[in-house]
Amino acid sequence: QVQLVESGGGLVQAGVSLRLSCAASGRAVSMYDLGWFRQGPGKEREFLAAIKWSGSSTYYVDSVKGRFTISRDNAKNTYLQMNSLKPEDTAVYYCAAAYGIGSGFLILDAEYSYWGQGTQVTVSS
Repeated sequence: QVQLVESGGGLVQAGVSLRLSCAASGRAVSMYDLGWFRQGPGKEREFLAAIKWSGSSTYYVDSVKGRFTISRDNAKNTYLQMNSLKPEDTAVYYCAAAYGIGSGFLILDAEYSYWGQGTQVTVSS
């Protein structure tokens, strides 16, 4: 079992930066790849970024590439740095964990076994 807790969300103005954190705990958590997803109002949940269990490589969806950065400072803490926020970034942001196998990245939410409760990010114009 892996437990995930997100934090760092809030109400911000467009153009600013925000860093979300995901604290992971549980058995063998260091062997899990971590991903960030978001779900905006009236929208489906979408994949944003992922980082391998080793922290050695990352993957981003094109829409956030260059603006968002995923990082991992140890097996238990993963971050999503979000720069130049836009109103369309308003969403509930989730981190998720999937047991790391191979070198590929998982981008479908069905492929992730564990989820946090989410943290709300609201960007005002």
